[in-house]
Amino acid sequence: MGKETARVGAHRGIQHVFGEEEAPKPRKMKHVSDSIAEASHLVFPGDLNAYGRLFGGRLLQWLDEMAGIVAKRHSESTAVTAAIDNLEFKEGATETDTIYMKGYLTWVGNSSMEVRIDTYAEKLSGMRVLINRAYFVMVAVDSGGLPQKVPGLIVETLNEQLEWDSAVRRQKLRKERAREGY
Repeated sequence: MGKETARVGAHRGIQHVFGEEEAPKPRKMKHVSDSIAEASHLVFPGDLNAYGRLFGGRLLQWLDEMAGIVAKRHSESTAVTAAIDNLEFKEGATETDTIYMKGYLTWVGNSSMEVRIDTYAEKLSGMRVLINRAYFVMVAVDSGGLPQKVPGLIVETLNEQLEWDSAVRRQKLRKERAREGY
């Protein structure tokens, strides 16, 4: 059976030809666990401020890299940082600490994703102390820098549902702040 008629649709200047028997593909779905990222960093003297604590800027760099990795794994594309929401420094870290970070998705939209990253200072004893929690909003982009659709997120556990619900509230607050000029 050949294609007797065809529909042509344009999206951002790209033309697609669909035969009548072809339907748009359903949105790809991925699990939260598909994009989890973990990392550890040693704290060196050059990472410390005059007080002997980890520079906030150094931690911010590591957080941004982690958010990018999580978003890239989920979107299967390049992702850029759109916003940092609720970056909270709870404790400091010293040169004897190892920094342990874990990042995962809490919410996805069409092209944007929210990534939660928990950061711990691992003491010489092996005990981990939460020193930072941050939420990053990442946007998947194509080779031209335009936002592109990301897979949906499969929410399976109660904790994942609670994270999703909280992310929806944070998204609403971000939109309100943007309308107010913040």
